[in-house]
Parts: sequence; structure tokens; C-alpha cells
Amino acid sequence: MHELLATDSINSENLEMLLKAREKGEADFLLVDVREDMEYEAGHLKGVDMLKPTSSFQNWAEQLFNEAKDKTIIFTCRTGARSGQVQHVFKSNGHERVINHAGGIVSYRGEIER
Repeated sequence: MHELLATDSINSENLEMLLKAREKGEADFLLVDVREDMEYEAGHLKGVDMLKPTSSFQNWAEQLFNEAKDKTIIFTCRTGARSGQVQHVFKSNGHERVINHAGGIVSYRGEIER
């Protein structure tokens, strides 16, 4: 496992490094954006695997938790607040490999897709 994946929180610079490592097959994780559809469509990090809006958390949380219980998940949002809340719920329920992208997309200097 990549050493940057053994943490509770990751900054934008390290997330950018992890995305490059994943492209080379050197890291394995899911990158989940928890912003709303409108925010996502305005621009999202290149490499996001799925959009799971916080407003519909009750509809997707249990399924993602169960499907990805053996995977590392990095949650991202605009500033790191919503993703931190989602991370907390997953961690509180026993998922040990969840990471919050501290600072969110507003602090990200890597590639953004629209």
C-alpha cells in the first residue's frame, strides 16, 4: 500500500501525487466526490471515480460502505467539510480505510475536468 494511503487526512498536493501513482498502478483507492450535481458539473478533480451527493447520503451510504469495505476511499468536496463528515460516519461504523481530502477542490491545483 502506498504510504500516503495510511492516513486520516490528505492535502491537495498529496492527493495529486496519489492520483499520478494510481495511473501507474502504484496506488489503489476510490476517489468519491460528495458535492452536489451542480457543483460537480461546474468542475471536478480529474480522477474522481464517482459522485455521491451528500444530500442523498441516506440513499447511497450503506451500499458504498458494503461494496468498498476492503478498499481505501478518499472523500472530497469543496472545502473538506462535507467529505470530513462522510468520512466520520464511515469511520464510526467500522470502515478503517477512509481518508478526507482536507482543503477540498478550492485548494486543488491539479487537473480539473468540466
